[in-house]
Amino acid sequence: MGIAITLEQACAWLREQDDILILTHQNPDGDTLGSAFALYYALRALGKRVRVECSDEFPRKYRFMFPDYQPEAFEERFVVAADIADTQLFGKKLERYSGAVDLCIDHHPSNTFYAAQTYLVADAAATAEAICDVIDGLGVTLDLPMATCIYTGLSTDTGCFRFSNTTAKTLSTASRMVALGVDNAEINLQMFSHKTQSRIAIEREVYNTMEYHFGNRCAVIWMTRAMLEQAGADDAELEGVSAIPTQIEGVEVGVTLREKEGGYKVSLRTSRYINASEICARLGGGGHARAAGCFLAATLEEAKRQVLVLVKQAFDRYDAEQ
Repeated sequence: MGIAITLEQACAWLREQDDILILTHQNPDGDTLGSAFALYYALRALGKRVRVECSDEFPRKYRFMFPDYQPEAFEERFVVAADIADTQLFGKKLERYSGAVDLCIDHHPSNTFYAAQTYLVADAAATAEAICDVIDGLGVTLDLPMATCIYTGLSTDTGCFRFSNTTAKTLSTASRMVALGVDNAEINLQMFSHKTQSRIAIEREVYNTMEYHFGNRCAVIWMTRAMLEQAGADDAELEGVSAIPTQIEGVEVGVTLREKEGGYKVSLRTSRYINASEICARLGGGGHARAAGCFLAATLEEAKRQVLVLVKQAFDRYDAEQ
């Protein structure tokens, strides 16, 4: 198990390094990619050789952050993980680095400290918020490409600044990025408004699976591989689907189950008083108080049962305290 370090220590260590590999998590979102590429641009500005990798292909919707990126071939001498709380999120291609990460920069309270050293900002809305501080600490002047990446990370993990993890610092950081020229309106439009026909098709199927439990305070949806194949939807088009249940009036807990090889990936979203991370931790996962996940090697019905048992216990504890 590695150790926690301060911002100053993380920046001092990064200044000493070269030939740096930055890892992003599988099924990459705007925060892991925004964080990685903002740091990539900053380290490049210091004259260092840097490369960003992911087990999965970079989704097309995020390529505006790195339109001209061509990975440079070199043997890495220092490995950084951006927004990766656990080695289980590395994916097949990057799993060889599970025991070789020198520095992890993250904001997930459930971080397992697998890296030699970890700069963790658990109250940050997004890892991009911490990366902004790292760039400042490195003495690099923020430019538009870095700012675009940071803004995208912030916007992604706050649901366009709608979620309860949005803080005054989050908003001031976003404001700073906009002042640097970030086209926030266009980014928000692309990230949260535009949808492909296949995304609409899978949403239609998902709504048909909706189940309500515990006095309609919990809603469950699911996606099987057959449903995804029929809709023609890929991983990049599924971001935000797990937020659907908690958009329903009166629903406090939203459960989304997605069929993967060997079982179901569970995404848990809560709107107020139920801690999603605590529930998922009991199932081998983790995350944040309002958004967490885990993987269950089970059938659909068994996966639902396991999650719902814990959700009911959480509701019962809350009700008993009122």
